[in-house]
Amino acid sequence: MTDSKDWLEDRTFHHSAFSDIAALVRRKEERNLKISLCFPTLNEEATIAKEIIVIRSELQVRHRLIDEVVVIDSGSVDRTAQVAAEYGAKVYQASDILPELEPFKGKGENLWKALYVLEGDIIVYIDADIKNIHPRFVYGLIGPLLMDDEIRFVKAFYDRPIALDRKTIKPSGGGRVTELVIRPLFSIFYPELSQFIQPLSGEYAGFRDSFDSIAFPIGYGIETSMLIDLYERSGMDAMAQVDLDKRVHRNQTTLALGRMSFGIIQTFIAKLRQAGKADIATQLHSTMIQYELENGIYRKKENVIQIVERPPILTLPEYRKKFPDRVDSP
Repeated sequence: MTDSKDWLEDRTFHHSAFSDIAALVRRKEERNLKISLCFPTLNEEATIAKEIIVIRSELQVRHRLIDEVVVIDSGSVDRTAQVAAEYGAKVYQASDILPELEPFKGKGENLWKALYVLEGDIIVYIDADIKNIHPRFVYGLIGPLLMDDEIRFVKAFYDRPIALDRKTIKPSGGGRVTELVIRPLFSIFYPELSQFIQPLSGEYAGFRDSFDSIAFPIGYGIETSMLIDLYERSGMDAMAQVDLDKRVHRNQTTLALGRMSFGIIQTFIAKLRQAGKADIATQLHSTMIQYELENGIYRKKENVIQIVERPPILTLPEYRKKFPDRVDSP
């Protein structure tokens, strides 16, 4: 395995290295691959249309790099699903996929169920709240997978300006949970993974066999769990990261980030237990306790965040029947 310096040099790219989309298409055709793009959504009416238009027009119509654009929706109460369908995406409600299973809500649930309906050999996951969407968000992730046979998974990183309001953008910042929660934990328990600039980014791509053989927590911990499992399964040399320059999106409140951190830490502790890296004998609580100032009074807010994990989808008979070429895979 490469050491830290070599990995950063050999496995960190800039999206501009893959801007020759026609060359990527040729490479895709040479390798006889199909590529699927998935947007997990929940109330993304404000941004989903532009994302679909930009990606489809450049990477599906003008260039045949993407074979399908799919939206997996968590039951949006706005017009996300209708708008996505109007602009050419295939739209599924997560609850309608594998309906015989107990339904759950969460981004990880959408990503896991997407594996059942997507047809591609390469799967690209892109968040649906990107305001400055550009084709680089997709071809930048696909490029290393097509051009280097050893790379099986690619993660995005970028500058994340904080949108203070509709007119004011703070030029640097963002990634607060990464720097305050995940990077310290990775540095202690998985120092190799601390080399990922933004381990919690919602944009990543990989070959199907990278995703269908690992478990998916249904909620906030999906990105953390995914990196740990892929690292332990395939090592750092099978992973890479790509600089996408800048990503502008809506920013969450400190209270919301606290709940996110709580869920991520729960997932991380579960992974430590599974790997035998920590022995935590006490019962851990699943209620996040916060305090919010309302009318001059601090009021207690409690949110129960249960960690539910979907097993590797490759273990499902329905999936193995639909993708028989994966039946004999490890």
